[in-house]
Amino acid sequence: MSRRMTFYCLLLFATLCIFFLAISQKSNNYIEHRLQPLISEPALNVHYKYEEAMTLPTTVKDDEDDPFTSYIRGRGFSIENITLMEIDDVVDQQRRIIEKEMENYVYPDGRYGNYASKLDDLVMTQGGNPIRSIVLTTWRSGSTFLGDILNSHPANFYHYEPLLHFGIIQIREPPLSDEALDNLESMFKCDYSNLERYLSFGKNAHPWVFNHNTHLWKQCQLHKRICWDQRFVTKFCKLFPFQSMKVVRLRLQPMEKFLSQNELGLKVVLLIRDPRGVLQSRKHREWCPNEPDCFDPTTLCSDMVSDYNAAVRFLKLYPDSFSVIRYEDLSLDPFAHTDKLFKFFGLHYHENVQHFLETHTKTDIGGLSSTFRNSKTAPFHWRTELDFDEVDEIQQECDQAMKLWGYAFARNATHQKTFDPVTSCKLLDNNRV
Repeated sequence: MSRRMTFYCLLLFATLCIFFLAISQKSNNYIEHRLQPLISEPALNVHYKYEEAMTLPTTVKDDEDDPFTSYIRGRGFSIENITLMEIDDVVDQQRRIIEKEMENYVYPDGRYGNYASKLDDLVMTQGGNPIRSIVLTTWRSGSTFLGDILNSHPANFYHYEPLLHFGIIQIREPPLSDEALDNLESMFKCDYSNLERYLSFGKNAHPWVFNHNTHLWKQCQLHKRICWDQRFVTKFCKLFPFQSMKVVRLRLQPMEKFLSQNELGLKVVLLIRDPRGVLQSRKHREWCPNEPDCFDPTTLCSDMVSDYNAAVRFLKLYPDSFSVIRYEDLSLDPFAHTDKLFKFFGLHYHENVQHFLETHTKTDIGGLSSTFRNSKTAPFHWRTELDFDEVDEIQQECDQAMKLWGYAFARNATHQKTFDPVTSCKLLDNNRV
């Protein structure tokens, strides 16, 4: 009898243990389900959960009865832990996206002076060296169009106007040029640890610092909390095999520091536009007319002469890393000039790029900053939108610059509306692009 009673007691005890274990497992599953997006999912809604949690009253956040709060506290998690986990999740996700984009990519493999033959050869996290390109110009000279052509290339990290936070100025000499070049070098090295001013400028109501960077902005829309965190941008940037940059606040002469050393392997293209077209386009920008560096034709054309003199030297000294193109030439024959540009930069003329040109060069769509344009007419709107007195004033101030860069003069109002303003330029005749 005693043995039978003992047996039944043990059986009851085992049943109770199994019951409580099942209840515990169910509770744990529920908690795991609540936490799972923070641990293993590509973190699509992580920041929303935590931003919401951080706005709750303290009594709610610290509610010991809430399984989610208890689990977080019990596992030693903090908001900082979750931030780092989210960064790592997004970086891992983007790495897979890049690998997919780069399937069947045609690598240089010895062409264009670059011997990369696989993705790892171009990725900083794998000890590789990205292909880096700069478009250097000034405001309203076609750089948005050319920058977007480069950004249509697969797996490209686009540094859009990296000196935007310097204001409406042109940087011509030290000490400001030294600071500007340091910023550009940090970005090309994907080191955002000392770029607090740049990141803060973008975060505080200037999102276009990032929103032209297609890959980065997609993740920023999903992960707003980490978007401007320098740790995230640094890790994210280092994944990309290609980096492009458009700079509109720095003149050409200071760029010799990069070209002469060129440990980054930079390729620089100077983009030039007819000053009449530049100034006509700037009229529509509210930030421009009151700024001397933006709206004064004498200043603009003085910079064009300075850039010409620097370009003559650079083409002789750095023919493999420096080139020049006029916006008008690119617009009139975008496919041929893009092909040449991409060979100069060491990039494959990918089908994505061809598709971009096919869809962005035929019809005018959108506002002033749109790159959907009839490219054959876009550079020449000034002929009908400026009156001859305005054109004549610009031509008088820009006589030397226009002659150097191969722009013909309008003789009168009638001639202005019908003539071809683009002529040959000796400097460009011997240029590879």
